[in-house]
Amino acid sequence: MRLAIACTFVGSAVGAELVQHIDAGVLTSLIPVLLLGISLYFLLAPQAGEGGGKPKMSETLFAFSVGTGVGFYDGFFGPGTGSIFTICFVAIAQLSIVHATARTKVLNFTSNLAALIFFIIAGLPVWEIGLVMAAGGFLGARMGAKVVVSKGKKFIRPLVVIMSMVMALKLLWEQHPQWFQSLF
Repeated sequence: MRLAIACTFVGSAVGAELVQHIDAGVLTSLIPVLLLGISLYFLLAPQAGEGGGKPKMSETLFAFSVGTGVGFYDGFFGPGTGSIFTICFVAIAQLSIVHATARTKVLNFTSNLAALIFFIIAGLPVWEIGLVMAAGGFLGARMGAKVVVSKGKKFIRPLVVIMSMVMALKLLWEQHPQWFQSLF
């Protein structure tokens, strides 16, 4: 995964640098749709996450396209990056959901680290909140890794669906609170 890690790092660094100069509002409206699509893919595709198929592109092309592209997205905007990496590993690389999740963690950490470095250079981090979030992320990742090893695919697939839907709804709520207020 060395090349994928390098490409993800570069993509995230470029995204983190660019977001400081461009309005990220365009992505804000697209992400809920993408996350709902990911949820539907895992919900409706019965073989999704089984693994073992023939990859749809070489590891090198995957590293350059997915690593750089999703890394850029994470540095630029961020929500749902783990779900996007996972769907790419499952749909394109034909990995099982467990293997896809493991590789996702490596690339997601890489893109977060790259963005953090470039935001530190720009003097942008809010350290108090960031350190609390990092501690929570570390603890959650440790617990999640144990669950993946013990429960495997039967737990991960529904979790990807639920978390993608929850994140999509959260983003829609933030963008269009009036839609939800009219429901209640």
